[in-house]
Amino acid sequence: MAVWSTIEIASSVDLFGRYANWSGSRFSGIMVLISTGLPERPLPLFSQPDIKNTTTLLLSDDDSTLFVGAQDAVLSLDVSQPGVITMKTKMEWKPPPDVLHECTTKGKKETTDCPNFVRVLQPINATHLYACGTFAYNPHDTYMVRLFPRKYNNGKGCCPFNPYQRNTAISVDGELFTATTNDFRGNTPMVSRQLSKDGRPDVSQDTSVTLNEPTFVSSASDTSEGKVYFFFSEVGNEYSFLDEFKVARVAQVCKDDSGGERILQNRWTSFAKAELLCRPPKELPFNIIQDVFTLAPSEGYSTQDILFYGVFTSQWSVASGQSAVCAFRLGDIKDVFAGNYKIFQNHQWSPRMDKSSNLGKCGLANASDTTLMAVKESFLASGSVHPIGSAPVLNSPDQRYSRIAALRTKAANGQDYTILFLLSESGFLHKAVLLNKGTHIIEEIQVFRQPQLVKNILLSTSKGVLYVGTSEGVTQVPVSQCSSYKSCAQCVLARDPLCGWDPASGHCASVSAIPANARQDVEHGNVMKECQGSLTAKPLLVEVYAQLNEVVRLKCSRSSNLATLSWKSAKASALPHHLFFHSGDENLVFMATPDTFGIYHCISVERGYEETAAIYTVKQSVSPQAIDTPAVQIRITTTETKDQMTTMMEIPKDMTPEPLSSSEKPEDIVNHNEPLTAKNYHSELVAVSFLLAVCVCVLMSTYSRSEPSRVVMLVRRAGAGSERLKSMHLVIPWLSPNNSGHA
Repeated sequence: MAVWSTIEIASSVDLFGRYANWSGSRFSGIMVLISTGLPERPLPLFSQPDIKNTTTLLLSDDDSTLFVGAQDAVLSLDVSQPGVITMKTKMEWKPPPDVLHECTTKGKKETTDCPNFVRVLQPINATHLYACGTFAYNPHDTYMVRLFPRKYNNGKGCCPFNPYQRNTAISVDGELFTATTNDFRGNTPMVSRQLSKDGRPDVSQDTSVTLNEPTFVSSASDTSEGKVYFFFSEVGNEYSFLDEFKVARVAQVCKDDSGGERILQNRWTSFAKAELLCRPPKELPFNIIQDVFTLAPSEGYSTQDILFYGVFTSQWSVASGQSAVCAFRLGDIKDVFAGNYKIFQNHQWSPRMDKSSNLGKCGLANASDTTLMAVKESFLASGSVHPIGSAPVLNSPDQRYSRIAALRTKAANGQDYTILFLLSESGFLHKAVLLNKGTHIIEEIQVFRQPQLVKNILLSTSKGVLYVGTSEGVTQVPVSQCSSYKSCAQCVLARDPLCGWDPASGHCASVSAIPANARQDVEHGNVMKECQGSLTAKPLLVEVYAQLNEVVRLKCSRSSNLATLSWKSAKASALPHHLFFHSGDENLVFMATPDTFGIYHCISVERGYEETAAIYTVKQSVSPQAIDTPAVQIRITTTETKDQMTTMMEIPKDMTPEPLSSSEKPEDIVNHNEPLTAKNYHSELVAVSFLLAVCVCVLMSTYSRSEPSRVVMLVRRAGAGSERLKSMHLVIPWLSPNNSGHA
């Protein structure tokens, strides 16, 4: 049963270890929560200034070498060591100047259109690698042995002319099956078998009736029945709409098809296609397929249970920023191809009245002309392939996914779970687990920042690593990072089937590395049940020293994106809004006054479990500082080290804090619009000035006829929290009838 009611995103961190800030949204009963949470998680990145567009990826059989098709080059990267990517070999493959000139004379740009973008990398056998590149809008291919090319050939029909057109290719038993375009303008689609063996001719399908403006995205093989499947979107001319209606398709061909004798010579006799339907209940379908991942069945199951997880988007603007994931079973696809077909006559499709047993079948090389004519006219299945549960397994209202990978794993209780890795067009990689009651997105990682016209992901289940190829380089992403969860509560709340809490070592670790009694609850994240007896990690004790009237900013990070944060004080459970300001990044900001000095707790709550995320003690600074240099001294004390750091604080423009007297309650305050002013010494200044005036008068009356003398006065000067005496020497001429009126 497919359940798509809830999507949760639990944590977020970008490629460089910084956090990504997002906001929650709601759509059709689906909740997506994205924000910050995990500690820094730097990811290995292979990137060099002279290497671009590293988007075609292929792993060696032992998963120790990653072959990369790039711009004007094919790379061999050493990925045998965890967390390290180094280049072993680089084979440069650039178009010569005359080919570049021909490309530019046809209206293409030399730097963006005319380089050689390697779009196909496939193993032919244990020693040879096949590569095909766009080669300045003149496709070329080659065989390579240890990245040394043997010969360059015309690669038409194997990879596209246009480097930005999608294509797919797969090698099966040394033969190459491709789906691409076969002309300069990219208007002639073609599904073909190249490098045919055993004397069979190469076969293809390239008519506009068979394929109507397709965009090919993926391919897969079924070795048990000798079939190859292609996934693509095209214009569905079986529908009558004013606007062109896109349809997601799956097509099949038989691996050993060699075409007919007179009809369909060197053409597929086994080609058939059907619609893939990915639609939430009572909503418009997601009709454009972006990518497909083939997930092998669990041990003991047949090939009928092979699953194809597809990412779909919509052609309608109302759903332009949305996407969905649907899962299709191979057995259901075979049932549709074994059913009824439509016939194409008079430029339109209509149901075929008779059911032919030969449609969609293999072994028609010696079939009669009548049978092959029926195959030529009837290659569209009447039925549609529905997803498992007749609904998407994931429906995202604000993430447009473009690539997908999946793995199946056993949790600590032995139950199988499917984990999806979804790459969004905005550059985020989402790790999601499919649960009985929804989809829980465990983690979010930013792997690129600029929009990518071409990108790719490749999963190595044996190494537990996902490779992401973009124009910026190749990034290596571990499928799990259990050590980033510092407590039993965080480990259990993550609900990651790959991670569990080890009570013996007191760490969150891979489930496969825990000998016994791993604490884990993937479905519910029940901390109270799983973490009994496991102490929660205590937060750091942070002492903050601030001067009066300085702005204090207390920081707090969520351990999970699904957690909610709140602040509490020893003086009040609810902090007055006129004194305390909650910033958008969950920080607590306030003015340092006698009323705001004290202890503050940042409380994190997730799924009913409450824990303290941070503790601060705000104290008045002992050492005086000038008012015009506001600074807060913060001392962080742990059980291991004690150190100090100073942070400059800025007061928010929209914040006007006010002091709260000890006898005043928040509800007793009527007007709080008066600005908060710093304590001053105006009254002392008035008193000193008055005494000064009296002293001057007394001196003048006593020594009115004497010569000018030097008077030394002590003036009290107000400082920032201190009093200092400063000597001022004033020369005062005595007033007399003779000199009155003179300065």
